[in-house]
Amino acid sequence: MLLNKSKIFFILFLSFLVGVFFRSLFQINIWLIWFLVVLGITIFILNYRNKKVITFSLAICIFLLGIWRIDFNIKNTENIPTFDKEINIVVNIIKEPEQKEWYQNVIVELEKNKRLLVRADLYEDLNYGDEIKVICKPEIPQNFSADFDYRMYLAKDNIYYICPKPIVEKTGNKKKNIYSFVLNIKNKMEANVNRVIPQPEAALANGLLFGGDEGLSKKLQEAFSKTGMTHIVAVSGYNVTIIAEYLMIFGILLGLWRRQAFYLALFGIFLFVVMIGFPSSAIRAGLMGSLLLWAMKNGRLANIDNAILLAVVVMLVVNPLSLRWDIGFQLSFLATLGIVKMSPIWEKYFVGKMKALGLADIILMTISAQIFVLPIIIYNFHTLSVVSLLANILILLIIPITMLFVFLSALSGFIFYPLSLAFGWVAYWLLHYEISVVKILASLEWSSLEVNNFGVIGLIIWYGLLFWLVCFISKTDNKEI
Repeated sequence: MLLNKSKIFFILFLSFLVGVFFRSLFQINIWLIWFLVVLGITIFILNYRNKKVITFSLAICIFLLGIWRIDFNIKNTENIPTFDKEINIVVNIIKEPEQKEWYQNVIVELEKNKRLLVRADLYEDLNYGDEIKVICKPEIPQNFSADFDYRMYLAKDNIYYICPKPIVEKTGNKKKNIYSFVLNIKNKMEANVNRVIPQPEAALANGLLFGGDEGLSKKLQEAFSKTGMTHIVAVSGYNVTIIAEYLMIFGILLGLWRRQAFYLALFGIFLFVVMIGFPSSAIRAGLMGSLLLWAMKNGRLANIDNAILLAVVVMLVVNPLSLRWDIGFQLSFLATLGIVKMSPIWEKYFVGKMKALGLADIILMTISAQIFVLPIIIYNFHTLSVVSLLANILILLIIPITMLFVFLSALSGFIFYPLSLAFGWVAYWLLHYEISVVKILASLEWSSLEVNNFGVIGLIIWYGLLFWLVCFISKTDNKEI
């Protein structure tokens, strides 16, 4: 195998990813670590002039670096000291509160890299940056289900304690910065939407624009889950890519050159991330969406592996626990990978040489993403949506148009209420159609199937077959060349 710079880059960065993956699943014996260190050094000394040997030695070292990076974080989650008495502290809210059905989750910082999750009453008017007094006895999170590691899910965000029944008092002081300014604008835009669009369409509108399904009723959330449409209110690289595709088409229709339309779409991604307040999920989605957009612009969709790998490794260096305990990270990465690996296959065998703009592009991107994320969804949620593809085809095409009218409605609410009402009226009927489709499809008895026996072996077989398919197609293409 000829080792060029691109292949060496791929091997070394993949080694880090494999190291993080390996340690996230298994406990590593310290003697195995030392054995691999000695092995890598020995191989390098004996063959230091051989390019392949140098690459292999470096790969071992970077693999161990990946193990060390996540091991450091995992050890921080172990032996957490317990609190034997109540605490009475004055702190600032460091993240926008998350609204639940009966309470709201508020995150504060106890000390450096150790956060506390406070379950405050829903009626409390709490926002990012607010200074609050908290009286409670912090508890270490417990896992109540074998299917979901709640403790590690929180630990990935440096949350090591929870306060289920606190006394919370707002002091009146507020920490002000750029982030709080952005969130304030976002909250006012949500209020503008709620003013001109009735429920439940308003909840979906805010979910589409800013991410999250908290505003939807439990019954409607279940309907979205049954039809495989939850992703439209989630912030993912796949969704951002769909939006960017439409922005590019819109720019071209306006008479822009393709390069100019690309920068319009890139600005649209940046604006989207800013609007929802720079959460990690949005930054990740924006990065993945921008990479896909760049690959589409340059016609290099099949050669974007290194760029995606670099983005993933950078994110794992920052937070290595995301690989196993952040489902959003997994879905965003796999959906992007699915589009990159499957789209060239669709274009060659189904689309041919004609560029598939609009409907064909969106459908094929949806299928590509679904093929790669479906095993993770089944494994974690034990549900297989039979109507997912149909629902995506019926709804996904008008999502960017819906988002445009929702955005215009929210924005014009600052300027001229009647104009906001007009935009909101158009958005309402689009949203009403989307909710109606979801409800009708979810009402079918066979809309989703419960799958309880899909475990790690199922994941290995599924992704093993996908890997074989992609490699087979790639080898076939190389032979033809």
